[in-house]
Amino acid sequence: MQPATLTWFARHELALAWRDWMSMMTAGKPGRGLIVAVALIMLAAFMHLLAYGMIAGYADIGAEPSKTALVVITGSVVLSWSLMLSQAMESVTRAFYARADLDLILSSPASSRRIFALRIAAIAVSTVLLAVLITGPFINILALKGGLRWLSAYGVVMAMGATAAALAVAMTVALFRLIGPRRTRLIAQIVAAIVGAIFVIGVQAAAIITYGSISRITFLNSDVAAGITPAGDSLVWLPARAAMGDHLSLALIVCFSLALLAVAITIFSTRFGEHAVAAAGVAETRVRQRRRSGFRTLSPKRALRHKEWMLLRRDPWLVSQTLMQIFYLLPPALLLWRNFGSDSSTLNILVPVLVMAAGQLSGGLAWLAVSGEDAPDLVQTAPITRWAILVAKIEAVLGAVAMVLAPLLIALVFASPRIALTATLGIAVAAASATAIQLWFRSQAKRSQFRRRQTSSRVATFAEAFSSISWATTAGMFAAGSNYAHAGAAFALLVLFATWLISPARSED
Repeated sequence: MQPATLTWFARHELALAWRDWMSMMTAGKPGRGLIVAVALIMLAAFMHLLAYGMIAGYADIGAEPSKTALVVITGSVVLSWSLMLSQAMESVTRAFYARADLDLILSSPASSRRIFALRIAAIAVSTVLLAVLITGPFINILALKGGLRWLSAYGVVMAMGATAAALAVAMTVALFRLIGPRRTRLIAQIVAAIVGAIFVIGVQAAAIITYGSISRITFLNSDVAAGITPAGDSLVWLPARAAMGDHLSLALIVCFSLALLAVAITIFSTRFGEHAVAAAGVAETRVRQRRRSGFRTLSPKRALRHKEWMLLRRDPWLVSQTLMQIFYLLPPALLLWRNFGSDSSTLNILVPVLVMAAGQLSGGLAWLAVSGEDAPDLVQTAPITRWAILVAKIEAVLGAVAMVLAPLLIALVFASPRIALTATLGIAVAAASATAIQLWFRSQAKRSQFRRRQTSSRVATFAEAFSSISWATTAGMFAAGSNYAHAGAAFALLVLFATWLISPARSED
């Protein structure tokens, strides 16, 4: 194959994407291909079973669907598209800041415009492939139960990915021109998190205000949603009709999305290199320390806590990874506000949500503090014991989780002290469990590898998930007064004990 051609560069980008994916799945260790394949097969089987239980009953929609069916399908499409747009924005931002081949590209005799056009197209392809992996089981179940016409939903997914990539590039470049490359690195991550969560939060907020329920399906199936949406012959329903097998609707949205992507590539590939160079300059700029009149006197543990909080605050990629989790706490806060002063039984739903959020958030922060230490030698040579270092890091993690969840817990105290106490204990136990798992499976890595932290240990990843789910279920049952709450707590402790038995930390003792 002749070098410097468009086909050659496409093959090069495909090879890089494949290496990146294999490195993420195997944690950079050869010989794990078979294990990854078996795990993917098991995951696909589980996702198909989950899809069957969730949407098998919606597959028998006729050729002329009802208004409610159109609302539910369109709402699901918009939800998926918002998540795809969020992922595409993060991919575009990483293309600006995280790629280290700009000097090679711009100094080569090849056309940089073609290379960046291909890179934008690669972002669209990766967005589509990720969406297909997530939505594929649901589409397959719909086709199995409702006929092959549902397979046209794959075309809708492709159109959604192309549109999301085009808008992501346009929005990121617009941020560059409006606020500059230095601020875009952070603001783009915040916008990506908002875009990914805004539709989910909006629908949940509507369900809470209208029916007092946090379920999205409750609102989408309601007469209120059907009443405020356009008539059945509106263009708004084109994606829904295309997903159900309407070939004309499918052709229209696919042609529109591909044309939009082509326009975005044509317009933005020309100056993509300039923005990428500017972003690279920002990424390599070191933080300048402010002049101080003297050193502040802090105890060693307090200095370590201060250091961890400062690093968490400065980490630009941490924003998109954790901010969406924080946004998902807004519907529970709205539910708390709406039912404030009413029967406390309606607030029980808040307990497992808060406990689950605490477990996930503390697990990510604990990995950053324990395994993602970029200066381990410097910390180890500090005049402080190893145990004191770990305690300071744990305090920093739990303090960050407490600062995020404290406003909701304080409001919950005034609404129902009993539920507030249950939620507080559940949050503390879930956060401590997730942090302990990260301590047991700690391994030295760089903070830049945060999005791949799950590859360092599959056991730790699953253990953290099972622990958070178990404690969330236990706290929810305690809040509801269930007699099975003690059994849930016993199962959660069993998960932790089994995890400790197989952890590297125990084998080192």
